[in-house]
Amino acid sequence: MFFYKQLTQDLIMHPSYFNQSLRGHLTNELRRQVEGTCSGRLGYIVAVVLEEMDSSGSHRGRIMEDGQAVFSIKYRAVVYRPFRNEVVDGVVSSVNKMGIFVDVGPLQCFISTHLVPPDFSFDPNSNPPCFSSSEDTLTIQKGTKIRLKIVGTRIDATEIFAIGTIKEDYLGPLG
Repeated sequence: MFFYKQLTQDLIMHPSYFNQSLRGHLTNELRRQVEGTCSGRLGYIVAVVLEEMDSSGSHRGRIMEDGQAVFSIKYRAVVYRPFRNEVVDGVVSSVNKMGIFVDVGPLQCFISTHLVPPDFSFDPNSNPPCFSSSEDTLTIQKGTKIRLKIVGTRIDATEIFAIGTIKEDYLGPLG
């Protein structure tokens, strides 16, 4: 699920950036440090949205002993955090006899063979390896778009892991 969160980040800037384009340097550095990262309690930071920095404080820095300055920047971010029982769409990144790995945006989700419908079986002789239905009408292989339900998550400090299923109605290969 996507959220819009108010966050704060401290940025250290070298004195060579203290000029007319300081705001631009702060914006670029904030995006470089924050976008695409994962915080266990927040989730994946997808995008940084900056309102105009005001002169009352958000871009005023504290000078440190070595001449660099620390700027405390308040910003808003679009954050993605997966939840149990959330239904999501993704793209299969790999298939093996143990199950299916699916990329759901920045999140990688694993679907065990026990959570795949019984009419799908693993075909190790096909190229690329895939799960195919008993009627051979549907296949799940690398690049297949798939709808899955998240049944569990594990949150670490810098990464989120998920387990999914396609064993319920309206889940499985799309299109």
